[in-house]
Amino acid sequence: QVQLVESGGGLVQPGGSLRLSCAASGSIFSINAMGWYRQAPGKQRELVARITSGDSTNYADSVKGRFAISRDNAKNTVYLQMNRLKLGDTAVYYCNAFISGVGSRSVVGYWGQGTQVTVSS
Repeated sequence: QVQLVESGGGLVQPGGSLRLSCAASGSIFSINAMGWYRQAPGKQRELVARITSGDSTNYADSVKGRFAISRDNAKNTVYLQMNRLKLGDTAVYYCNAFISGVGSRSVVGYWGQGTQVTVSS
């Protein structure tokens, strides 16, 4: 059984910063790509940032230069540093990871439960 648990969401003023964390736990053999998605009310879930096992990253155009994704493989954790937050960044942020379990040959995509980020003055 694998779980992803996010933390770090909250209320912040425009221009402020937040750091999200997502820790994977359970019977994990290896973790491939990890990423952050977000879903605003009435909109589809969208990719925010993604990082591969080799630390290659890609970002949505809307967050380039403001957000930074990183990972700590020893802790099975991925982070999202969000700077210069805008009203349009308000959404529920979800962690995603592709994980091979111990004793399994397959790679399965897992989702966290989501954490609310609200940017408001």
